[in-house]
Amino acid sequence: MTSPSGSTLAEATAFLEAHPEIEAFDIVLTDANGVGRGKILRRHELMGVYENGRHMPISILGLDITGEDVHETGLIWDSGDGDLRAWPIPGTLVPLHGTNPPRGQVLMAMYHLDGQAMTSDPRHALARQVEALAAKGLHPAGAFELEFFLLANERDADGKVQPANAVLDGRRSGKTEVYSVDHLHGMEPLFSDIYAAAKAQGIPAETVISEYAPGQYELTLNYRKGVMRAADDLVMLKRLVRMQARRHGVTACFMAKPIEKYAGSGMHFHVSLLDGAGKNVFTETMPGTWSPLLLHALGGLAETMAESMLVFAPHANSWRRFVSQSYAPVAPTWGVNNRSVALRVPAGEARNRRIEHRPSGVDANPYLVAATILAGVAKGLEEKLNPGAEVTGNGYEAAGEAKSKMPVDWRAAIDAARGSSFLATALGPDLHKTFVEIKWAEYLRVARTVSELDYHLYLHEV
Repeated sequence: MTSPSGSTLAEATAFLEAHPEIEAFDIVLTDANGVGRGKILRRHELMGVYENGRHMPISILGLDITGEDVHETGLIWDSGDGDLRAWPIPGTLVPLHGTNPPRGQVLMAMYHLDGQAMTSDPRHALARQVEALAAKGLHPAGAFELEFFLLANERDADGKVQPANAVLDGRRSGKTEVYSVDHLHGMEPLFSDIYAAAKAQGIPAETVISEYAPGQYELTLNYRKGVMRAADDLVMLKRLVRMQARRHGVTACFMAKPIEKYAGSGMHFHVSLLDGAGKNVFTETMPGTWSPLLLHALGGLAETMAESMLVFAPHANSWRRFVSQSYAPVAPTWGVNNRSVALRVPAGEARNRRIEHRPSGVDANPYLVAATILAGVAKGLEEKLNPGAEVTGNGYEAAGEAKSKMPVDWRAAIDAARGSSFLATALGPDLHKTFVEIKWAEYLRVARTVSELDYHLYLHEV
C-alpha cells in the first residue's frame, strides 16, 4: 500500500546508496511520555519498512513511564493487543554518529492497517493542529530549547546524583557556572560529538551555554518554518545527546528537577504564525502597538494554561521545578523581555516577533506540548481573547490571583486535564483518554510507594 506518512522508497534507496557502511537501523516510535519505543533492524530489512510499514503492537502506545501496560487506556486487551502498522516519517532517516558497527535511525508514526492515523499517537495530534491552522491560512513556525544536566554515573556519599566531572580532564566543579565559557571547555569533546551527530542528522543545533545550576546546560535549535519538524528536531536531539553522553561516560538527564536545591530544566517553545505569503502575523504594524493577533494568541494560551499543565508538567518530579524566582513560571502571566512570566515576548526585531512559552519541563513530550500550544493559540484567535495586563518587573510578585488559578500539584493537574474539554479537543478524545489514564496509573504508583523520605520523617518519630 502507499505509505500514509508520505515516506517513499526513493528516500530509502538513496540513503542506502549513500551509506553502504550502515549495518542496522533503530526504528523509533514516540509514545505519550516521549519515550522512544521500537526495534533495531538489519540493513536488508529497511526497504521492507518503506514498502509495507512495520507491524507493531497497539499496546506500545498504552504504556506508562516504566513500560508497564495501562489497561484503562483501552489499548491493551480491549483490542486483543493486535498489531497496527508503523510507517517511516519522511526526512528522519539519518545516520547515528559514532556507532560501531555503524547504525542509522528513522522515526516512525503509527497507523491502522487500512492506513488511517492511529489517534493515540502523539505526533498525529500535532499534525491535526497544524492542519487546522492551515485551513485558516496560518502556518506555525517555531523552535524548542533543550535544557539538561550532565551527571556522573555514580551517586555521591548520600546517594544523591551529582554533576559530571569534565570529560576533557576530569576536573570537578560544584559551582553554578552560568554562562561560563571556560567551564564549557571541559565538556568540549562531548559537545563536539553532539554537534557532529546533529549535523549528520540535519538537526540545526546552535548555541550551547552553561546554565543556572552545576552540571546544567542548554542547547538551542534554529527556528523552523514547520512546527512538526521542530518537534522532530527535539525528539532526535534528546536521543543523540543521551547517546553521546553515554559514550563519554556520563549521564544526560532530562528530569525536570534532578537536584533539589538548584533550578530545574525547561523546554521553552518559541512560536509564531505565518500567513500564506510567509509574513509573520504577530508583527506589529504600528510602533508602540502590539499586533491584535499576538495579544489574542497570548490570551488563548493564558486562559487554557491551567487545564493544560499536565501536558507541560507530566510527571511527579515535574512539579518540583515550579519554585518562585527559579526561572520556572508559577502563573499564566505574560510580559515583554521578562523571564519571570509564563508567556514571554522576546526583545528583537518586529519581523521576528514570537511568543516564548516557558511552562514546559524538558521531561514533557514535544509533540503534545506543541499541539496543546497551537490549540491554545487557535482558541485565542477565534474567540479574540484578552491576555490581561502585561507584567513588568518581578512576575513572581505580580502573580497574585493568577497563581490561584493554576493546579497546585500533579494530582490537581490530572484532575484538571481529565475534565478539560479544551484538552480533549487539543489532543483528540482518544489520545486525551490515553494520556490521562497513563498519568493516573503513574500517580497511583508513586502514591503507594514508601520512599526513603517516609523513613526519614516517620520511622522513629510517630
